[in-house]
Amino acid sequence: MSAVAASVDHTASADRPVLAVRGATKRFGSVMALDDVSIEVQRGEILGLLGDNGAGKSTLTKCISGVHQLDAGAILLDGAPTQIRSPADARFAGIETVYQDLALFDNLTPGQNFFAGRELAWPQWLPRGLRFLQQRKMDAKTRVLLANLKVTLPRLDAVVAMMSGGQRQAIAVARSTVFARKVVILDEPTAALGLRESRQVLNLVATLRDQGNAVILITHNMEHVTELADRAVVLRQGRKVGELVPTKDNKQELVSMIVGA
Repeated sequence: MSAVAASVDHTASADRPVLAVRGATKRFGSVMALDDVSIEVQRGEILGLLGDNGAGKSTLTKCISGVHQLDAGAILLDGAPTQIRSPADARFAGIETVYQDLALFDNLTPGQNFFAGRELAWPQWLPRGLRFLQQRKMDAKTRVLLANLKVTLPRLDAVVAMMSGGQRQAIAVARSTVFARKVVILDEPTAALGLRESRQVLNLVATLRDQGNAVILITHNMEHVTELADRAVVLRQGRKVGELVPTKDNKQELVSMIVGA
């Protein structure tokens, strides 16, 4: 390949969205949950996904994360059509999702939560159930990751149940970055948190973007949208009704699209 061709190919790859959803359609019986919805997100970008309850946000993200399968439409990763039939498929493809319930093991430490189901163990020639856990190695990797994301915890050997809501949320978000190679989906990451804890989580989300991750942020908080999101997509009754770059000046326009005013 010539230098010019290589340069053109690199530029095309850089401009290509890491995740694109085309014509997503999903029915539950007679209910049309998604109707020809298309979105895309780039690396190093936060995409705000907005809408009232029942707008289709959760259905769309669950289709991307493998909980549901689309009835029609396509999901593309780095431009390649990808079949995602289960959450395991999504994780293998590099998509990690943090739901509102966090899905943390309260009786485990942060490091044990990070590697739950994907534990580091040896020797490799033994069946997985007979291997010895490399707990120190997992704790060391957890410590480095938390430091890179500027997450501070009082103790790494304490179980998650003993930590505050903000610390638990930070652990859940940080855990998603351990294996996410393409996209991190965050569903209401600051719900039920105080101002100080919300600020910690928002700073963490900004750090994820600054480190080159593609982030889909679902939230009802318009202040967080205008502060963090590079673009915002609005869903209403299963359809995409608008997309714009959120600012303080167009906040009311976003609200109008959400409520259909």
